[in-house]
Amino acid sequence: MIYLASSSPRRAALLKQAGIDFTVIEPHIDERPHPVEPGLAYVRRMAREKCAAGRSGVRARQSPAHPVLAADTIVLLGDEVLHKPDTETDARALLQRLSGREHEVFTALCLDVEGRLCEALCASRVTFKYLSDAQIDAYCRTGEPLGKAGGYAIQGRAALFIRRLEGSYSGVMGLPLYELGELLSAEGLL
Repeated sequence: MIYLASSSPRRAALLKQAGIDFTVIEPHIDERPHPVEPGLAYVRRMAREKCAAGRSGVRARQSPAHPVLAADTIVLLGDEVLHKPDTETDARALLQRLSGREHEVFTALCLDVEGRLCEALCASRVTFKYLSDAQIDAYCRTGEPLGKAGGYAIQGRAALFIRRLEGSYSGVMGLPLYELGELLSAEGLL
């Protein structure tokens, strides 16, 4: 049994898919990047901070001690982090930038086992086909891009936009199962 320090339904679905028993502990942290913080430093820091917030939540509830898992995902276009859009206008702008281009998706994992942090980073390359304004508008109207790193969900309708994927499908979704399995196995938890 582990605690998942995440409110992401995608991460929960992936843990269920892997047959891992878990309880959700929602972390409440400030997700704003530090000034001039590189993307990889940011994603790792977010995973650690979510993990720490999850551990604090477990202690505050006086819940049984089990490992705490947290993850964070970013989309990088060059050196720029493409954050989660809050509006259709923001999502449209992100998708226009991704259209016909390759970008990177990084998901950082942090597992707290009795106060010891175990970490992993998953890197993937995703190439979008060229998207027409009509395709972008139709996708944005679904609401699916909102709150998703880079403004798309590979497991949803945006799968139609993916010309090529090098790396981890589950990592692009937000929880790389291979890397998670390796962390859990190394700690004797799987």
